[in-house]
Amino acid sequence: EVQLQASGGGLVQAGGSLRLSCAASGFTFDDYSIGWFRQAPGKEREGVSCISISNGNPYYADFVKGRFTIASDKAKNTVYLQMNSLKPEDTAVYYCAAVEGDKWPGPWLDDYDYVGRGTQVTVSS
Repeated sequence: EVQLQASGGGLVQAGGSLRLSCAASGFTFDDYSIGWFRQAPGKEREGVSCISISNGNPYYADFVKGRFTIASDKAKNTVYLQMNSLKPEDTAVYYCAAVEGDKWPGPWLDDYDYVGRGTQVTVSS
């Protein structure tokens, strides 16, 4: 059974930090890219970041460059999203998703092979 378990969300003040984790199981981790996208009420879904597990290539949306860092731990089949300098506009449910190969589908759900449940991130002003 494929599982993508996102965790680490919470409530933080503007300027603060959170680290999200995405624990994967049920598929060959090294063959996939793991991405994060977010969904806020009344807003379009946004692709946030992605990493190719095989070669470590990271991808970032322009609005998180310099603030967020994505990394993977192959020993733990886990991807981390370190989020610094958080802004109120970063408030959303964050989801992790997996796609085979070195690619980043961004916000397009149909292009991912697996999508996990989300974790709420709330940034207060």
